[in-house]
Amino acid sequence: MSDLFCPDIPNRPTGAQKIILVAAVLLVDIDGKILLSQRPVGKSMAGLWEFPGGKIEEGETPERALIRELKEELNINTTQACFAPFTFASHTYEDFHLLMPCFLCRKWDGFVTGAEGQKVTWVKPEDLKNYPMPPADKPLLAMIRDFI
Repeated sequence: MSDLFCPDIPNRPTGAQKIILVAAVLLVDIDGKILLSQRPVGKSMAGLWEFPGGKIEEGETPERALIRELKEELNINTTQACFAPFTFASHTYEDFHLLMPCFLCRKWDGFVTGAEGQKVTWVKPEDLKNYPMPPADKPLLAMIRDFI
């Protein structure tokens, strides 16, 4: 096996880095628009737009984490059967590495509201690029635009 140099991939830290597992979901409405939620003031990356979801707790599956997070954040109910695996993100931040499975969901019960006071908006896939997002989310945009 040869060593390859990829100039578009940043140098990785040499020490062990904490891996954070986060699950995200693309909520897709009947018109094909995707829900974005704005990170509230006081949280890291405040003001950036992201796909709903959150940290996976110990002993929790990504799907169970999404069911919990969607109820807490958006006041909607889902089941594991509502989620279809879509893709994942793997991104190194300065202090940790994020691994994020991303699912599609087209069915839920309830009306989406920012239950934690955050702004939410429905966006056409081709317009997602116009919203400032965390670095881990940006590589997902082309795939979303091409497949949703």
